[in-house]
Formats: sequence, C-alpha cells, structure tokens
Amino acid sequence: MRRTFNELYAFTVVARHRSFTRAAAHLGMSQSALSQTVKNLEESLGVRLLTRSTRSVSPTEAGERLLSRLGPQFDEMEDALDELNTNRQSPRGTIRISAGEHPAIAVLQPKLTEFLEAYPDITVEIGVDGGMIDIVAEGFDAGVRLGQQVAKDMIAVRISHDIRVCMVAAPSYLGAHPAPQTPDELTEHRCINVRLPTHNGVFAWELEKHGQETRVRVDGPVTFNNLPLRLASTLDGIGIGYLPVDMVEPFLADGRLKPVLEDWWPTWEGYHLYYPNRRQMSPAFRLLIDHLRHRAG
Repeated sequence: MRRTFNELYAFTVVARHRSFTRAAAHLGMSQSALSQTVKNLEESLGVRLLTRSTRSVSPTEAGERLLSRLGPQFDEMEDALDELNTNRQSPRGTIRISAGEHPAIAVLQPKLTEFLEAYPDITVEIGVDGGMIDIVAEGFDAGVRLGQQVAKDMIAVRISHDIRVCMVAAPSYLGAHPAPQTPDELTEHRCINVRLPTHNGVFAWELEKHGQETRVRVDGPVTFNNLPLRLASTLDGIGIGYLPVDMVEPFLADGRLKPVLEDWWPTWEGYHLYYPNRRQMSPAFRLLIDHLRHRAG
C-alpha cells in the first residue's frame, strides 16, 4: 500500500526531534494531530516506529531503519528546493542555530540586525542552550560554541575574537571581604557559582597566568545557569562573579565593579559556528555564514 508523503515526513521529523512538541512546532501543526498522523502510519504498517514515554520519544529498531532510509531522501528534496533560491532575487528560508547564552547575546544578536534587513525573506531562529546538544538530532542547522568545544567531525567557522573572562566584585563586597591575592584564596570567599547544563555539575573556575593554568572549585550562597542573574548578583554584592569581560566593562568603568585577581583572567578561543560536514548549504545559510565570519581587525 502506498504511504502518504505527509505521514512519512511527519515520522522523520518526530524521530529526529525526539519530541512531538518540537516536531509539531517545526511542522506548524498541533501536537495531537501530529500524534494521530504517526499513529495512523504505524497502524497501516503494522509495526511500532516510536517508543513513547512521558518525557521522551525515541525510534524503535524498525523506526531507526526507516529513518536511515527516509531521512537522507527528505534532506535531498529539501536541498533541491533550497537550490531554487539561487534563481530568486531574494534568498529565503529558515535557519535554526543552537547557541550558548553569551554568544547569543554578544555575537549573534548584534550581527543579525543588518543581515535581516538585507535579506527580509530569511528567518533566523536561535535556541539558547548552554549544553552540548546534538544539533542534528535536535533539528538545528548549526551550533555556536567556543572553539575548543566543537567536535572534530564538524566544520567550524570562527565568528568572534578571543573571549577574555574576568573575576569581579562590588565595592560593598570587597569592603567586607578583603580581595583574594592568590587563586587558592578564592575558596575562602563567597562566589557566584555556575551550573553546567550538560553534566549538571558546578563549573570549576578556569584561571591562567603567563601560561600557567589552574582550576578552582569555589563555593558561595547562590548558583545560576543564567548569565544576567550572575551579573546582577555580583553587582548586588552577594559575592565574586566569574563573567565575560565585555559584559562587565561598563561597570568596571563607572566603579560599580572592581577587578579581582586580574593577572589570572583567562582568555578562551573565540566562538565558532559549526555544522555537519555532510550538510549541503542552502544559499541562505551560506550568506549567513559569510556575514557572521570573524574578520580580524
């Protein structure tokens, strides 16, 4: 029996997103309608394609086999349609990017204004996530992370200068707690901790001085996985903050924050946009990469 294109495509989207909610948003249909569509396909085939639980959706063995055959064919069809944009005066399409909080705020958003004005038929969606997700499985075209975090099997394009990270504190905090003179003394201070989403652990502060690197596990009254909250708590004098320099420069300039252990501030390799090396680039995606590409000076 011939299966409908819509049912098969709906299955591949759900299987790749591993979520009916995200797949329904991608397809522009209700979650209940999408669930019924996939159920109809399973009933007509007489085999279960997806394993469903209250928290996740994953392909069964049969579903994985079907996805491995159908997925690349649907990709080729989408690429063929994207190539038609080369014959259009204005490229179009939706580009989905997964990015950490800081690059989304400091790099992507400022650069998008000019790009979106130049190409009004292109839509960019940015999903902010500090974890190292599988961008292919989650349905993203590309991801943005620090250079050293990008997997070797990905194509990476630098989109920012190197990132310097600092330790700072409010004058009110330093008035009550004399500033540390060595990294080890940080363990005696109240610090603003950072929760890592990937492993759900607390981040050990990375410090560097003249090529000497060290990591310090600090303690403190609050822990956040959110950059603005870490900055606000540091400004409020709750403790010492560990933050990107560009976010605190205005507060250092007006005296609302003071540097701590400045000679130990580390510099990280800049942010890179990365994507699978097997991905055939659409004209819209190629234009965005060229616009975001970091150009020294």
